[in-house]
Amino acid sequence: MKNISKILTVLAFVVGMTACDSQLNVENPNSQTTYNFGNTESDLQEVVIACYNRIRLEGTYARVGYTLDAVRGDEVWNSSQQWYLEYDNLNATATDEIGNLWPWRDCYHVVNRANYILSKVDGVTMSTDSYNQIKGQALFLRSLAYYELATYYQTVPLITDYASYSNINTMYAASNTQDEIFDQLEKDFTTAMQILPSRDKGGEWAKGRATCGSAAGYLARTLMFRHKYAEAYVVLQDIISGKYGTYALMADYGDNFKEGPAYENNKESLFEVQFMDYGTGGTDQEWTPVNISSQATQGQAVESNYASQQLGSWGDLAGAPWLYNQFKKENCTDGTLDPRLYWTLVTYESQYNSYTGLKTAAYPNGDPRCNTVYQQNITATPLSNTSQGGISIAKWTNARTNIYNSITTGLHCGINLRLMRYSDVLLRAAECENEINGPTQTAIDYINKVRERVALPDLKLSDFPTKDALFEQIANVERPKEFGCENGRGIDLLRWGFFYDAGRLQQLVQHGYYKLDGTANTNELTAETASASSFQYFSKGHEYFPILQATLDGDPNLTGNSANKNIDNGPAFLAKWTVHPVVK
Repeated sequence: MKNISKILTVLAFVVGMTACDSQLNVENPNSQTTYNFGNTESDLQEVVIACYNRIRLEGTYARVGYTLDAVRGDEVWNSSQQWYLEYDNLNATATDEIGNLWPWRDCYHVVNRANYILSKVDGVTMSTDSYNQIKGQALFLRSLAYYELATYYQTVPLITDYASYSNINTMYAASNTQDEIFDQLEKDFTTAMQILPSRDKGGEWAKGRATCGSAAGYLARTLMFRHKYAEAYVVLQDIISGKYGTYALMADYGDNFKEGPAYENNKESLFEVQFMDYGTGGTDQEWTPVNISSQATQGQAVESNYASQQLGSWGDLAGAPWLYNQFKKENCTDGTLDPRLYWTLVTYESQYNSYTGLKTAAYPNGDPRCNTVYQQNITATPLSNTSQGGISIAKWTNARTNIYNSITTGLHCGINLRLMRYSDVLLRAAECENEINGPTQTAIDYINKVRERVALPDLKLSDFPTKDALFEQIANVERPKEFGCENGRGIDLLRWGFFYDAGRLQQLVQHGYYKLDGTANTNELTAETASASSFQYFSKGHEYFPILQATLDGDPNLTGNSANKNIDNGPAFLAKWTVHPVVK
C-alpha cells in the first residue's frame, strides 16, 4: 500500500507539472508585437488612428511643425527674439534641435505607421470600401508628412517599404532628391484621390478624416510646387465642380478660426488637424514623442506662440506691420475695415466698438463676454511680447472667441488647424489660369469670389495689363490677406523663387521690417525706421532648414541639404523656371 501511495503521489505530481506546462504556454493577449498585430481590419483601423495622432504633436502641427513655415514667411516675425529666431532669420545652424529634429522625427513617425498599414492591408480580408478607406488614409497621411519634410528639409530619405527597417543593409536610408520625393507624392496623392470617399459620401465618418477632396487639394499643391500649372488646374477645376465633394466658402470668414462642432470640419475645410475643444481634454501635456496617456490634454500650442503675452502666452511670434498695412489700404464696399484683419491680427481699431451684432467684429468695450484685455477701455493694440513689442496674432488663438479670459500655455487650445481651405482652391485656380492664359477674366472671377465673402469691391481685368501684374495681386495682396499667419506662406515663397531674384529678395526684406521698441507698432516701416528685417540675415541655401548634424552623423548614407552646405539653390531653380518680376 505504501508503494502504491508513492506511485500515485509521483503521478499526481507529474500530471500537475504537465498541467502547469500547458498553462504556461498560453500567449498573453496583452503582449502584442508587430508580428502578431495588423492581421485584421480592426487592427489596421487602430493604426490609422495612430497615424492621425502623430500629426497632432509639436513636431508636426501642434506647435513647432506648424509655426516654422509661418515664421519663414514675410508676414510673421520673432517678437521674443529667442525661440525660432534663427528660423525667422533664415540662418539656422545644424546643431539646433527645435526645427532641425522635431519636425523630422515626428513626420517620420507618421511615415513609419503609414508604411506599416501599407505593408499589411493587401493581406487582410475586408470589404472594398474598408480597403479603400484604410489604404487611402495611409497614403494621404504619409504624403502629408513627406510634403512637410520635402518643403522643410529639401532632400530627405524616401522610405516606402516597411520591411526595410529590419534589414541591416537597408535600414540606413540614403537621401533622395526633392524631385524624387515629389514624384512619389504625385503618385500617392493621386491614388488616395481616386480611392477615398468624398466628404459627401463619407458622412459622419469623413469628419476629421482625409477624403478624396483632401488628397485632390494636396495633389494640386504638389503639382504647383513644380510649376505644373496645367495639371494642377485640372484638379482644382474638378474640386470646384464638386467631383471630390461639395465645398464652399463660409459666409463668415471668422468661422474658420473657431472651435466646436458648429465651426470645425465645415464646408470650407478640405483638411484640418483635430484638437479637443476647450475644457474637454485631460491634464497630461505630452509634448513628444510618447503621447500615449489617456489623460492627455489633446490641444494645440500654436496659440501659446501666437497670442499676446498680456493674455498669458509666450509671445514668441508677431504679425508684420507690412501685413497690417495691407489690410488698411482697402476698405469694404460699405467703408468698413476688411473683417479678415480682425481675425488675423489683434489690433485695436476704434471702428470695432460700433460693430455690436456682427460676428466678424469685437464686442463693445466693457462687455462681460470679452477677454480681460478687452474689458478695459483700451485705446492701443495689445503687445505680442511685453519686452520687444509687436502685433499679436489672432488666428488659432482665443483672442477673438471670448471662451476664456487668459491663456494657459501649453497644449490646451482646442481650435482645429485648417491646413487647407476652399479659398485656397479658388486662389490657386486663379493663379493657374493666369500662368496659362493670363491675365483673363476667368482668373479675376476666381479672385472676386474670395473678395466678395468679405464685401471687398470686385477687381477689374482692365487694372491688370500683364500676367506679372495679376500675379503680384495674387501673391502679395490676395493670398497674404486671406491666409496671413497661416502655415504655407513660406512654401509659397519657395515655389515662386522669391529667394532667387534680387528684386524679390529686396521686397521680402521690406515686408519683413519690424521694430523692437516695446510697442505694437503698426506704422509702415523703412530701412531707416525699422530695427531690422528677418530677411536681411538670409544665408543662401537656408530657405530650407538644415538637417540636424547628429542625424547626419548617425546615418552614413545620409547627406546634408543646401542649408547644411550653404549652397545657393538659385541657379538650379532658374534653370527650370522663371521668377515673376516685382510690379509696383
